[in-house]
Amino acid sequence: MSLDDLNREQKRHLRRTGALDEKGAPTRVQRQAVRKERVGPVQYIGEVRDEMRKVAWPGRDEVIRYSIVVVITVVIYTALVGGLDELFGTMLGWLYG
Repeated sequence: MSLDDLNREQKRHLRRTGALDEKGAPTRVQRQAVRKERVGPVQYIGEVRDEMRKVAWPGRDEVIRYSIVVVITVVIYTALVGGLDELFGTMLGWLYG
């Protein structure tokens, strides 16, 4: 892929990011090595505990209410899919039977 294959917007983006110089020639940009700071297991567990304290946990009533909604939805969709399966099976039995 050459620079002639790029449109004007792509060339502008490359100039802004420093990949092209003022004349439009590609430049070599030295990549910065990103060094991630590693933490020990004790500090990691402590940070996880701190973040978990910030979570807004649902109450018992809310969990029960949402669980009932999920179970009812699953039962309805299971009945719908099972009914359609039975209907199509019967129709195909008449067609091919």
